[in-house]
Amino acid sequence: MSMQCPNCGDAVPQQIGQVAMLTCPSCATTLYLDGARLRDAGQAGIVHDAPQLFRIGQTVRLGRVKFTARGQAQFSYGRGWWDEFWGTTAGGEARWVSVDEGDIVMQQPLDARPPVRRSSRVGTAFEFDGAEWRVTETGEGECIALRGSFGDRLLVGDRYAYVNAESGGRLLSGEFRGSEQSWFLGQWFDPFEIAIEADP
Repeated sequence: MSMQCPNCGDAVPQQIGQVAMLTCPSCATTLYLDGARLRDAGQAGIVHDAPQLFRIGQTVRLGRVKFTARGQAQFSYGRGWWDEFWGTTAGGEARWVSVDEGDIVMQQPLDARPPVRRSSRVGTAFEFDGAEWRVTETGEGECIALRGSFGDRLLVGDRYAYVNAESGGRLLSGEFRGSEQSWFLGQWFDPFEIAIEADP
């Protein structure tokens, strides 16, 4: 089924039927499917282009996992910005890969809620998943740009508080918006461990 962007009228990639949202390649409008209609969720912002280890459409290997990047979201934390790539594994599972000043972590959504609060201080220790964790970072982020497609709806201007905790090379991240919270569990990777498997 062919669909047109309600903003510019150009054809939208057919993958809109399998993802929650995408950005129009022609006019950079953020689009989402509402029933059988495409809706305009606003502009996608301007992505700060910088040298990247990989780009949207490429399949990369992180450890034993093959990951295909489908979308790129950029977030500001005031004094700088970082990139989050949404995509899928070879088995079709959704993952986020965060890239911040050479630090790379691949995370997956977590159903459980760890016993840590958004107001926790750096250094706070807690037990979760059979391990001891320590809060390493807290702050606030704002979505400033979007490119590609995503499994969740995002909007430029979305703001949230975050808490990061570490345990033995693993990262636990909590995101808080109003009364909502989302948790992700991931593993750190050295940039030299990342290999490009396929180009689009």
